[in-house]
Amino acid sequence: MTTMDTLTALAELPDTRLSTEELQLARQAAAQPAPALTDAQRSALIRQTIMREGDRLRAAHPWLLQQDRIGAGILAVAVAGMLLNVWSYAQGWQPVWVTVLAAAFCASITHELEHDLIHSMYFRKLPWAHNLMLALVWLARPSTINPWVRRKLHLDHHKFSGTHKDLEERGITNGDSWGLRRVLMVGDNAMSILLRAASLKDPALRKRLLGRGFLAYSPLGVMHWASWYAFLALHAGNALATLNGQASPWSASTLSFLHLLDFAVVVWLGPNVLRTFCLHFVSSNMHYFGDVEEGNLMQQCQVLTPWWMLPLQLFCFNFGSTHAIHHFVVRDPFYLRQLTAPVAHRVMREMGVRFNDLGTFGRANRRMA
Repeated sequence: MTTMDTLTALAELPDTRLSTEELQLARQAAAQPAPALTDAQRSALIRQTIMREGDRLRAAHPWLLQQDRIGAGILAVAVAGMLLNVWSYAQGWQPVWVTVLAAAFCASITHELEHDLIHSMYFRKLPWAHNLMLALVWLARPSTINPWVRRKLHLDHHKFSGTHKDLEERGITNGDSWGLRRVLMVGDNAMSILLRAASLKDPALRKRLLGRGFLAYSPLGVMHWASWYAFLALHAGNALATLNGQASPWSASTLSFLHLLDFAVVVWLGPNVLRTFCLHFVSSNMHYFGDVEEGNLMQQCQVLTPWWMLPLQLFCFNFGSTHAIHHFVVRDPFYLRQLTAPVAHRVMREMGVRFNDLGTFGRANRRMA
């Protein structure tokens, strides 16, 4: 790629330059001490700094401009990793715990790809390839909502982040007080819908929530959670029979089905339950809720990186560290955010974005007590 090609590609990136108003705010912010800045000025300066770093990295490494190829390549590697993992387990070459962790890690990569696809970062001008990628990342993570349905929810999340209109974050327990109910809901999408429906007093609203939830998760999500609960119920029956000194209560055909279900849980369903819990735990606690001014980027997120969350970060691709960057600059794919993070974190900290505000756990995600 020539220098002119690189410059042209940089100019064509979406959201690559600040608006005139934002540029003026950023210039004002650069000329004033941080304590005197408004949130709009702080946001503009953060956005300008992150975008400049992204442009610098793309200019220094022109291969980063090949987003379509990079996205397709990452998806191919992740799917191949999941299939190899299935083969290795089927051959008896690796234990259950290795299989579950490896599959959860690969699936977490495909989740980041889905998020980028929702923002049209790959194959924007080639719809069939874009939709094929969306279908594959959903197949890798059947526990999730239909990605075509999620697109509107997620774009609304950016528009209304931290407010009661932010249905995506509310759906993963953001804004709820911590307790057994939230623990059950944070890693189980089906339980989240059922418990929320049960809390509604209006039968019509309850029916509408259940109906919309069923449609939004059909068909893969419904299959995933139905299979997961069948797995739990069948093994619970075996455990009760064993405790009572009895043989398995299930027929030979049911036991044969359970054998296949056990395999699916190890290589596909169980890893996604683990991945879902890790992602939702991190995401629902790094986003603020309830006392956020609509559209104020400074109030929407914190950077959440305590050491004890590292195992969870592993299965959501360092989400707690880098997702706040995405709220300021949407255009950059997930792998580039990892590269811009040192610069982004420095300016975000200087401008007053919160880091590791663990008090949010006791405040039900409110910014203030």
